[in-house]
Amino acid sequence: MSHTRIIPADPIGIAEAAAMIRQGRPVAVPTETVYGLAGDATSGDAVAAIYAAKGRPSFNPLIVHVGGVAQAERIAILSPLAHRLALAFWPGPLTMVLPMAPDAPIAGLVTAGLPTVAIRMPAHPVMRALIDAVGRPLAAPSANASGSISATRAEHVARSLDGLIELVLDGGPAEVGIESTIVAVERDRLRLLRPGSITVDMLAEAGGVPIDRQEMGAIEAPGQLSSHYAPSKPVRLDAVTADPGEFHIGFGNVPGRASLSARADPAEAAARLFDMLHAADASDADGIAVAPIPETGLGLAINDRLRRAAAPR
Repeated sequence: MSHTRIIPADPIGIAEAAAMIRQGRPVAVPTETVYGLAGDATSGDAVAAIYAAKGRPSFNPLIVHVGGVAQAERIAILSPLAHRLALAFWPGPLTMVLPMAPDAPIAGLVTAGLPTVAIRMPAHPVMRALIDAVGRPLAAPSANASGSISATRAEHVARSLDGLIELVLDGGPAEVGIESTIVAVERDRLRLLRPGSITVDMLAEAGGVPIDRQEMGAIEAPGQLSSHYAPSKPVRLDAVTADPGEFHIGFGNVPGRASLSARADPAEAAARLFDMLHAADASDADGIAVAPIPETGLGLAINDRLRRAAAPR
């Protein structure tokens, strides 16, 4: 395959991307969280092409993106609790792991053989327009080589997957900057499988049920691999100062070589996180050091991504 093309995410670009997806060819597209690698979730061949481009382990399931609740209900069984969460957070950066509906029109490869399916209704207008144009739910993991830093800009995608996919729709930088919150929705409780910008407190208020933090075990949802979102260089966390040869990423009153947020704003830090890791990875430094970030609210999601980036691999 030739070099990956980047084109504007305008109506002409969306129409071209939709035609490619209908032909079983995955396309990178912006969402409000990170860029996704979108393919037809109803086609096993299309989903296999996503796995092949990413080099993704086939036991790691994919998120299915839908345009509305009615489309979600053809794929999954939404309980009253799931409907409450959908009303509160959809469209937006919440993924719910739900029981698969009978005769769900989803390729088995999407769920990695599990009886559940991960569903999200994205808020980004480009992704929503693409779902409408294709007329099918779209499987869309992050648009990067499996395990590497997620892409928050079109150029990140092209650098990671150059020659492995044909097209990237450029919708500018991702607004949220980290992947969606994932919860398993059970009859009378929620299990947090991956923290994100929708926090535990927000989920508890909207759902009105207890929330359990999921201990690492069997893979139930995307983003649960212990080593994930990883730069090519070693990452050291909770670093107030840098060792020689390290690119120091600061936060708050730890300035670093560059800062996630000088004013210690977790939302700003989340939006800049993968951008900063890309910059540090491309620098002349031998390693990466990251300043401490509080383990509260959105900080839980940021630290989750950083711990996976720093995990042995």
